[in-house]
Amino acid sequence: MPVPASDTASTHWLGLAGRACVVTGAAGGVGAEVARQLAAAGARVALLDRDEAALAHTLDTLRSTGATALALHADVTDAASVQRAADAVLAAWGPAAVLVNNAAALYADAVMDISLDKWNQLLAVNLSGYLLCAQAFGRQMKARGGGAMVHVASISGHVPQPFSGAYSVSKAGVKMLSQLLAVELGEYGIRSNVVSPAMIRTPMSEGIYANAGVREQRERIVPAGRISTPADIAEAVSFLVSDRASYISGQDLLVDGGLSQAWLGLIPRPGFEKQDAAAAAGTRTV
Repeated sequence: MPVPASDTASTHWLGLAGRACVVTGAAGGVGAEVARQLAAAGARVALLDRDEAALAHTLDTLRSTGATALALHADVTDAASVQRAADAVLAAWGPAAVLVNNAAALYADAVMDISLDKWNQLLAVNLSGYLLCAQAFGRQMKARGGGAMVHVASISGHVPQPFSGAYSVSKAGVKMLSQLLAVELGEYGIRSNVVSPAMIRTPMSEGIYANAGVREQRERIVPAGRISTPADIAEAVSFLVSDRASYISGQDLLVDGGLSQAWLGLIPRPGFEKQDAAAAAGTRTV
């Protein structure tokens, strides 16, 4: 079903002006940048997070730019909390047009050592929370006549990230959840896609990049030659929830600077490495 005609007009190329957009994990990092970019496109943005102080700061920052925004303290692992947030968005602006599932947790643990409680805790945030939000805001999208969801996963859902507990498992689950939503909700005009980042430099990961050696080593293995920023991820998200992506659903967009294509180049192959190729080229005669 098409979105309401009154919702399609916009002077911004993304076509998001006036739409109610929900971002989870919006208090900082990627979530805050997604909210900023959606607001810059003219959307009304609902910020969901458990960190009330950081949430208030993000809200103040957005409102200082003239954005229409709403901060809602919410725990995505609690169905009642998610429903209260959904009801608040509906009361303030009408049904949500966009959901960005971004809230996430990460714990260091070997799979053989992680406790069941910790395993379930991470899955509750990274996977079950995405389901609860998709259900609550998806019902609003069905009533509205359409909408778009983007779920932030990770390159770790494609390749295993060792000693990170249930993280890779949860992110692989996010991809399948999104595909199921795309198939089951497509008839209602609702699209569902995934954005999978690789390495991102955020306040949470800044401790890693404060070590110049680690930073340079990481940059060296990325074909793009740099670590991504929250803006890189937010731009991909903004596109996928917009009218410009109206025929894209059930997809997983890797935003990794080419890292996922570089594995073979990291394996020692004498005679087939950069310096070897340059030397061979220098011996050619015309």
